[in-house]
Amino acid sequence: MLKSLISFVLLVASTVVYAQSKDTLIVDLPSLKKANWTEQELANAELVTDFVQHLMNNHDFDYVMQHYNDSAYIQHNRNLPDKVTGLVGFLEEFVEEYPDYAYDVKHIYVDGDYVIFHSHATLEKEDRGNDEKGMNIIDTWRIEDGRIVEHWDSIQALDFSMRVYSLISGGDIANSNGVF
Repeated sequence: MLKSLISFVLLVASTVVYAQSKDTLIVDLPSLKKANWTEQELANAELVTDFVQHLMNNHDFDYVMQHYNDSAYIQHNRNLPDKVTGLVGFLEEFVEEYPDYAYDVKHIYVDGDYVIFHSHATLEKEDRGNDEKGMNIIDTWRIEDGRIVEHWDSIQALDFSMRVYSLISGGDIANSNGVF
């Protein structure tokens, strides 16, 4: 009886863990890190991974504001408001409309104080893993003294609906930092 009860508990627990992992994408830094990174480059990648995981996948905006709300954050995506507060404000509204928005990191590159993520972002769960849906995104962050201080991105819409969304949202300039 005890053996059956333990087996049942383990089955339920593994099902819950599997279901949760399907709902929230996890940035898998251990499998994406490179052997040639210095200790500082690894620390920079860990910093950005934590930021991205909580911001883009967990949608834990309170955590992001508590740990990363630094006035030095310069946003170079002209469609997003400046600073971490602007980014969080935009994403809070965005995930209200698209609660299943997820950011699947495919590659991480680090060069000194620059961390680059190459990712597949999707709006719907059923589109995850389908490279004909969503957006191909390359994000670059600059780190200074253990803080994320600057961000650039390049976004490619992969399907018709994302191209239309990009056209509609692409005209509003929300900061004056320039793209470079």
